[in-house]
Amino acid sequence: MSTVAIIGGGKIGEALLAGLIAGGMSPKRIHVANRRKERGQELKEQYGIQPFEENAAAADGVDVVFLCVKPKQLVAVVDEIAETVDNNDATIVVSMAAGVKSAAIEEVLAAGTPVLRVMPNTPMLVGKGMSAVAPGRFADDENVEQVRKLLQTVGEVAVIDESDMDAVIAMSGSSPAYLFLFVEAMIDAGVDLGLPRDVAKTLATQSMYGAATMLKETGEEPAQLRANVSSPGGTTIAALRSLEESGLRGMVYRAAEAAAQRNAEMGK
Repeated sequence: MSTVAIIGGGKIGEALLAGLIAGGMSPKRIHVANRRKERGQELKEQYGIQPFEENAAAADGVDVVFLCVKPKQLVAVVDEIAETVDNNDATIVVSMAAGVKSAAIEEVLAAGTPVLRVMPNTPMLVGKGMSAVAPGRFADDENVEQVRKLLQTVGEVAVIDESDMDAVIAMSGSSPAYLFLFVEAMIDAGVDLGLPRDVAKTLATQSMYGAATMLKETGEEPAQLRANVSSPGGTTIAALRSLEESGLRGMVYRAAEAAAQRNAEMGK
């Protein structure tokens, strides 16, 4: 069983922590580093983990270090733990931050240190995340498998080439926000049609949840599922025509392109 360190106990860090424990990992095998002592105590009381205030101390003697910090902090944090990781026996370093490439992390660490980039998304907070794993130059298949098993405790995992990371961020990293915006608009539309807001929220949320479940569990193509509910001359086809005439597909293309471009800019 692996021993892990989670640097940064924010939402993503806590989601990973909760998933690992739910997946059977002993809290005693999880180190969590936070700058604020109070946050460390909160996590200790809730999960029984070992809290640390110093990043290097948290990384000492562990098999995998998950860096759950903001992109602008990442390289500085890697520098803090570099000597400790070098003294450990084959510790894997996993970045959960957007934008920063594996090469930038590898430059700070000793040559040969296995580094992996992971793009998670916020549904991991409810165990339904999508994590894309991109191995760095020194990460082998065994390293990838070890990290993949850990991440499966919070959702699905896909192994990708790092060159695809910009597109992945547009598809899974940022896309939950697209759905939240769409559902928000649906709720407002329901209110405009005379529904109480709580009823509109329930109708929109459950409908999107059910549709996503159908898409995943049936294995059908989205186009086929859409056709199945589009009766000739009916209400659904009228609504779909309006969405198409409003340029929905073009908006989605542009949104994905904007997210991918922004991630590429952050990596420069």
